[in-house]
Amino acid sequence: MAGPLERLRAVARQLLVSIDQFAQVVLVGVLYVVGLTRVCPSADETISSYVGRGQMRGACWARPAAAIIDALFVLLGEAPGHCRRNVETAFLSLPPTP
Repeated sequence: MAGPLERLRAVARQLLVSIDQFAQVVLVGVLYVVGLTRVCPSADETISSYVGRGQMRGACWARPAAAIIDALFVLLGEAPGHCRRNVETAFLSLPPTP
């Protein structure tokens, strides 16, 4: 059974993911409304997933954005390729791996 600290960490992680998803909807929503993207934002997608999908489509803005996001997650101890890994889990309707 998980202790209080582990439960707090789990809740904190989910709060951070929800903030990330909200930010993605706001940022991509603005771009969608003004016609700078054809991709409507999804409340189930994080910024990393959106950038990873752009990277897979070959969008010119996505490569530098993914490099920055991936570098931040490497500093946090994660393996390289964070954005692409999160696209795969988003399409499978699975939560990203910690």
